[in-house]
Amino acid sequence: MPDTPQTAPRPTVQRVVLVTGASGAGRSTALNVLEDLGFEAIDNLPLSLIPRLLDGPPPRPPLALGVDTRTRDFSARALADLIGQLAVAPAIEADVFYLDCRPEVLLRRFSETRRRHPMAPAESPAEGVARELDLLGPIRDLATILIDTSDLTIHEFRAEMAARFAAGGAAPLAVSVHSFSYKRGMPHGLDMAFDCRFLRNPYWQRDLRALDGRDPAVRAYVEGDGRYAEFIHRVTDLAAFVLPAHREEGRSHISIGFGCTGGQHRSVAVSEAVAKRLAATEWQVSIRHRELERRTQGAPAQATGRGA
Repeated sequence: MPDTPQTAPRPTVQRVVLVTGASGAGRSTALNVLEDLGFEAIDNLPLSLIPRLLDGPPPRPPLALGVDTRTRDFSARALADLIGQLAVAPAIEADVFYLDCRPEVLLRRFSETRRRHPMAPAESPAEGVARELDLLGPIRDLATILIDTSDLTIHEFRAEMAARFAAGGAAPLAVSVHSFSYKRGMPHGLDMAFDCRFLRNPYWQRDLRALDGRDPAVRAYVEGDGRYAEFIHRVTDLAAFVLPAHREEGRSHISIGFGCTGGQHRSVAVSEAVAKRLAATEWQVSIRHRELERRTQGAPAQATGRGA
C-alpha cells in the first residue's frame, strides 16, 4: 500500500511592525501599547542590526521595532531599503506603522515639554519639526498603517491602537466610522470615503442649524431626502461585501469616512446610520465625529457592536 503523501508544514511567519514617525507624534506610546498587546518591543535598534535580528528561526512573539531619526545610522534611504527587504522576505509579515501629526501640534507639544528637538538641538523646535517632516516624507508614503495623532487624546489613541493590533496579529476586524468636514480635509488613514454633500442640508433650516446629525429632528430631515435610503442601502451592501474579504486577508482594522460641508449634520447622521447597521450584523464598530469632538474639546469616541 503506497504511503500517504505528507503535507509539508507551513513555514512560521514572523510578524514585524516598524513603528516610526515624527518626534512627538506618539511613537513611544505606540510601542508601549504594542508591548501590552503581546509584542516584543525594541526601540532605536540600529538599522544595520535589524536584518540580523530577523535572521534565522523566528521568535515566538511578534516584534515591534521603533525607528526614528535618532536611530544610529538612520537615513530615509536606508530605512526605505530595509522596508523593501522586509516586503519581499517570505518568512516575514511586515507593516510600516507611521505616526503622523500636524506641524503646529508637534510644535505645541515640544513647547509644553520644553524639550529640544533632536533635529535642531541648537535651533528652534520649529526648524527641527520642519526638517524632520521633510526627511520622513518618503517613509510616510511607504506606510501600510497610518494614524494621525493630532486630535487624539491618549485614551483615544490607545483605543485606536487596540482596534488595529492584537497578540499574534489575530485581532478580529474592527470597523471605525468617521464623520468629517471637507473644509478641514479628509482624515488621514481612511480606507473608504463617501461624500454626503448631495443630500439636502439641514443647515439651511433655522430650527436645525444649531443641532447635529444625532438629533432626531436632523436625522428625520436628512432621511427625508429621496436619495438617502438607497445611499445607505448601497453603502452597507458594499461594506457587507468587502469587510469579510479584508478580514480574510488578515486586516485588523478598516476606517470608513463620511464627509459633508461642515461635518455637523449630514455626515454625522449617515455615519450613525451606517454604524448602527454594521453593528447589527455583529461587526465591532466605533464612531468618531471629528468636528463634533473638536467643538467639545476631544470628547471620547463612541463604540457599539460586538466586543465594543
